[in-house]
Amino acid sequence: MTYNFFDFLQLIGALGIFIYGMKVFSDGLQKVAGSRLRSILKGMTTTRFRGIFTGFAATTITQSSSTTTVMVVSFVNAGLITFVESTGVIMGANIGTTVTAWMVSIFGFKMQITPIAIMLIGIFFPFMFVQREKLRNLSEAMIGFGILFIGLDFIKNAVPNIQDNPEMFMFLDQFTEFGFLSIVIFVFAGTILTLLTQSSSAATAITLVMLFQGWIDFPIAAAMVLGENIGTTVTANLAAIVGNVYAKRAARFHFVFNVFGVLWMLLLMQPFLMGIDATMTYFTPEAGSIFNTTDEIGRANATLALSLFHSTFNVINVLLLVGFVPHLVRLIEKYQTEKEGEDSTHRLQYISSGMMSSPELSISQAHKEIELFAKLIEKMHFSFQGLLFNKQKKQDKFLKKLKKREEITDTIELEVAEYLTKISSFNITEEATRRIRGMHSMINDLERVGDIYYQMSKTFERMQSEGTELQEPVMVRLREMLDLIHENIRLVRSNLEKDPGSIDLEKAMELEHAINSYRDELLEFHYHQLETNAYNNKVGFIFLDYLNRLEKIGDHLFNVNEALAGVKVKAAYERVVEERG
Repeated sequence: MTYNFFDFLQLIGALGIFIYGMKVFSDGLQKVAGSRLRSILKGMTTTRFRGIFTGFAATTITQSSSTTTVMVVSFVNAGLITFVESTGVIMGANIGTTVTAWMVSIFGFKMQITPIAIMLIGIFFPFMFVQREKLRNLSEAMIGFGILFIGLDFIKNAVPNIQDNPEMFMFLDQFTEFGFLSIVIFVFAGTILTLLTQSSSAATAITLVMLFQGWIDFPIAAAMVLGENIGTTVTANLAAIVGNVYAKRAARFHFVFNVFGVLWMLLLMQPFLMGIDATMTYFTPEAGSIFNTTDEIGRANATLALSLFHSTFNVINVLLLVGFVPHLVRLIEKYQTEKEGEDSTHRLQYISSGMMSSPELSISQAHKEIELFAKLIEKMHFSFQGLLFNKQKKQDKFLKKLKKREEITDTIELEVAEYLTKISSFNITEEATRRIRGMHSMINDLERVGDIYYQMSKTFERMQSEGTELQEPVMVRLREMLDLIHENIRLVRSNLEKDPGSIDLEKAMELEHAINSYRDELLEFHYHQLETNAYNNKVGFIFLDYLNRLEKIGDHLFNVNEALAGVKVKAAYERVVEERG
């Protein structure tokens, strides 16, 4: 036996180069297709077959089914899509992951890709330093593509030669003599290999190399691919541990769906493999049967056959089980039950900040949280209105709601800020950097709005304890001011649902002007009331406190609209107001 520990370390290093190349390739593709990924996200919430295509497209772009399924678990957890809507995406991801196997089979074994890979790195490396961002991202993807196949070539060379190391082959060969049980053993081996590499793509590449080098025969390789289909579900299930019940259901569905697929395939394994052999023999008769590969051409053909098996199995599995999805959903909901009071709201504390592999999609997730933040602010507005204008027996309820919701706003601001900071640590585009800065500004302003509502509730509580009451003319004007603020909140919520480039600040400027003008009008009313002794100074101070705080809420909401539009118009707006004045 000539294979030693140093050779084994070279194999580990080669695998590391392959996985690193896959990561660079995937990151570059995701940056190039950033806006397209957001469009794919929007397409998730339609029909199940649309979801299947979405999952296929997302996995093709990210080059990782684990990435797509973890992404889907995150979306379900965040409330972006429902558990039922996620099922189609998960099924599509299973088909999309076969693209990597085809790419490795064609470029890695059927042709000498290493010289081309090195040439690609040489061509695109200078473009890493250009000003144009899209060109930099494309060059990053192409360099990753080159590193990936250099790593694959290293793996092929680092795998021990059978002729020189017959002991190793005998060790593997002893597990292939148990018939159907051998197939089951190597299904488990494929699962463990995926867990160790944390990448179904890397596990598939290793399986293809083992098949190409003659370490395993075609049925054993097919069994390992089935195991890798199960292994790839573990990452999403680990991500769902910190998620809510809906995220756990999505992750369990992926596991159950893939296990069902492996079970029916094990029952039909032999005839299915015979069909693959017949297909390959028909199209490549010169290579011979995939069950008897004696030369390099035959072994390279077997790797293509394995990719065909992988794709055919996943496509048929989706077609067979897509009609049974409602039954699988009911089964999972039965065993993954929702506890009383659990997961009734979606806040960032239910989202693992380490889930998302794509910065673009992470930003979309954070944006969705800000939408929920604005919804919470609207609830605080209604609670404060209820506090002012409802009967005394309901006031304690509104005070408790405002206190609880103010605490939630603090938590959301902190956790969204931490999440955005983690996204910023990745190599992101300039546009993404601008959006993240805008989001930091938004959550700060929304948290300040929450604080102001809580401060006004404390003013009301103090007023109540002192026995002070606001007269009808004051209450009428406060209601009108609150109506203007509510209109502003609804505008913020509407703008949050739009694309960043389609925000019209004209309406925001009109509302800001209306709030400031009405504030000035109410100041005149306040001084007149004092001068005519219509109310005392204590009532006047409370009214003035409410008035200034409500105007401050308007300022913060205008800041949110500015951040959404990505422009600063405050100075220009103030100049316009001065000219009008």
